Amino acid sequence: MTTSPQVAAPSRSRIAAASLIGTAIEFYDFYIYGTAAALVLNTAFFPGMDPVAGNLAAFSTFAVAFLSRPLGSALFGHWGDRVGRKSMLVVSLLVMGLSTVAIGLLPGYAAIGVIAPVLLVLLRFTQGIGLGGEWGGAALLATEHAPPGRRGLYAMFPQLGPSAGFIVANGLFLVLGATLSDAQFGAWGWRLPFVASLLLVIVGLYVRLKISETPVFQAAMDQHRIAKVPIAGLLRHQWRRVLLGAGAMTVAYTLFYTATTYCLAYGTTALKIPKTTMLGLTMAGVVFMAAGTVVSAMVSDRLGRRRTLLAGTGVAVVWGLVMFPLMETGSVFLVGVALAGALGLMGLVFGPMGAYLPELFKTQYRYSGASVAYSLGGVLGGAVPPLVATSLQGSGVGVMGVGAYVSAMALLSLLCLLALPETGDDSL
Repeated sequence: MTTSPQVAAPSRSRIAAASLIGTAIEFYDFYIYGTAAALVLNTAFFPGMDPVAGNLAAFSTFAVAFLSRPLGSALFGHWGDRVGRKSMLVVSLLVMGLSTVAIGLLPGYAAIGVIAPVLLVLLRFTQGIGLGGEWGGAALLATEHAPPGRRGLYAMFPQLGPSAGFIVANGLFLVLGATLSDAQFGAWGWRLPFVASLLLVIVGLYVRLKISETPVFQAAMDQHRIAKVPIAGLLRHQWRRVLLGAGAMTVAYTLFYTATTYCLAYGTTALKIPKTTMLGLTMAGVVFMAAGTVVSAMVSDRLGRRRTLLAGTGVAVVWGLVMFPLMETGSVFLVGVALAGALGLMGLVFGPMGAYLPELFKTQYRYSGASVAYSLGGVLGGAVPPLVATSLQGSGVGVMGVGAYVSAMALLSLLCLLALPETGDDSL
């Protein structure tokens, strides 16, 4: 006996809440680590190094999670395509949240020596596993519930999770930076946002346990169209789309993590802009990112995913060459313009991706395909830029080379998008 996908369909508000709150919490967890890496982890876990070497070490632990994200995507994608989207969303939230709380409770180098950075790397690796399974499930929860012609709108909600998570995460750091002395912040203040994640996880679990399985996956189960080894089918039949989808995602990651992680460290150390000012500028920029996400996601339902993405990515190629001349002025206003431009463009290319990546893959391995493509894009676009940018800063090339690198990654994404099809009118 089959079950009609339309029976007891959840409202759009419930789908929006379940997909948004989970990604917001997961990205909150991820971002507090990036902010801590830029501000304090070099001294807490890698003392004795000069500032550039310490930042490189801290950003290396930041990069570890991007390397583990494809593994998490494959793992959660396998079971998400086998047993359902909902259950994997609950597990991924627990993995990510508990790892984050453990980082907040982890003693520093001064207390337990070299074991501290070792444990930090392991917990960061586990964070990546959890986030690798989160995004794909949340995107599918939205797109597979959406009516025809509205997938961009529905998929907008999980895409707003990074903006919401970032604002909450950095808002906490901004408050702590304004109320605590540097000594207090370095000793224990930076740990509070990590421990606070536990409360957010409880709220997220409550919301997600109330959502139903997606009608598209339920129909696939009723019709016995479930792959035994989804990743094998994905690599056999749609490996090219995985690689091209990953390349298309690279520009969004590059813009975001260059603006929020590298520029935060560069602005406070090289430009001598106060920490609270840089955090405030970054948060203002993320408002532009959220606006860009909303606009582009909705426009993609009318103009198509690919056309919308090509427009945003083309502008990003140019902005990479504009961004750091603005930063180098040292003007707080122009630094804010540089960050707002980068993050606004990130939103423009990020918004349609919530629908575009799932639309590229068949139901039997859609969770695996969308998640792996998303996470592989993060390895090149998220893990690498802070490391490359910090290295270029310490070399003769300087920060202008960082801008050229951003433009090069945007050009890579543009070429990948040109090789991919339009999917807005395709049936799931």
